[in-house]
Amino acid sequence: MNTSVFIASAALPINYTTTWEAPSNIALIKYWGKYEPQLPKNPSLSFTLSNSKTKTKVIFTPHAKNEIDFEFFFHGIQKPDFKPKLKTFFDRIGEYIPWIFSYHLEVFSENSFPHSSGIASSASSMAALSLCLMDLERQLFPEMETVYFYQKASFLARLGSGSAARSIQGPVTFWGKNAVRDSSSDLFATPFGTTLHSVFDNYQDTILLVDKGSKPVSSTQGHNLMHGHPFAENRFLQASNNLSALVPIMETGALDDFIHLVELEALSLHAMMLTSSPYFILMQPNTLAIIHRVWEFRKETSIPLCFTLDAGANVHLLYPKQDIGVIHSFIKEELSGFCQSGQYLLDEVGRGAKKA
Repeated sequence: MNTSVFIASAALPINYTTTWEAPSNIALIKYWGKYEPQLPKNPSLSFTLSNSKTKTKVIFTPHAKNEIDFEFFFHGIQKPDFKPKLKTFFDRIGEYIPWIFSYHLEVFSENSFPHSSGIASSASSMAALSLCLMDLERQLFPEMETVYFYQKASFLARLGSGSAARSIQGPVTFWGKNAVRDSSSDLFATPFGTTLHSVFDNYQDTILLVDKGSKPVSSTQGHNLMHGHPFAENRFLQASNNLSALVPIMETGALDDFIHLVELEALSLHAMMLTSSPYFILMQPNTLAIIHRVWEFRKETSIPLCFTLDAGANVHLLYPKQDIGVIHSFIKEELSGFCQSGQYLLDEVGRGAKKA
């Protein structure tokens, strides 16, 4: 698809206020390494979450400056240090929403989870902001079709944060061209479709907060270290092959095979960090302790509990809803002690973003 389909026309400005909630997502097949502008070097597949989300309100006020002008507030506090990243985002998307030059924006954002700790806060925040922008564009061009609305929202979100493309719709989304879905695109994320096995409709994700602080190496820095990485090309091939293998597994509900591929992907992601130059480690000792305890629990009980990791120290525990009682007891009694201040977040697969 040519990106020109996403270029809007100019329109007379209107006063408008809108609020959207967008969830974080957790990749099962990991994207690590990208082309400009924010295009993935391998396809990915993710669960859209439900409770870990960003709520963003935007007040659009017409002005005559003919430039993008905005203020940003995080949890009610003005945050000028966030503005450079947002300025980069607006510079990237200006050609696709040229009407934005006629507005002053007041952006109010808040998270239900810790920012910059490896729970894809940039994904949910950029998705929520992009949906607010598209909501105004839909007011300006009311003939817009729903499919186009969500595709363009994902397209814009991707230009702010690659994984944000996957935080628009749910419960499972693809991002990146691949061998199993002809409809997939590098430009925006697409839903898994109706063939997803019912066990994954309400799959659980408990996020163990090993470290709630900001990461010492950002995802952007990590992606850049894939340029010239000695194992990069094999990693991209591995991810593509794993995605092709995971799709039929998620259609049949074969949980043993699901567990193997999901955990392999998590460890492969962090292996790229360990072997980049400069190398770095985002896992903490408690991350590894949790992983070993999960393996022991699964061996002892045969309950299909598995882990995945994002680009951070925190651990996502994935499991069917039917096992929620015994697993919640296991988390409380044996794993919460590995978490910072004993904290963890109970989440599950969600339906995607919604207007608040």
